[in-house]
Amino acid sequence: MKTIAYQLFLSQEEVAQLTGRKFRNLQIGTLKLMGISFQVNASGWPIVVRSIIEPVKTNKSNPANRSPK
Repeated sequence: MKTIAYQLFLSQEEVAQLTGRKFRNLQIGTLKLMGISFQVNASGWPIVVRSIIEPVKTNKSNPANRSPK
């Protein structure tokens, strides 16, 4: 049941789309070549933490709004 609003890990379908590979051994090899950090679960599938590939939101202030020092 996938009712969680935010998934911590990429789904198997997302990993397949990311790597362009359907089979887990080829996905693992491609992730290594791409330099993407992952772990292998007990079933032998690569598990990728979503935050590894998603851009990080920053709280940088707009330089135009800074007051001169």
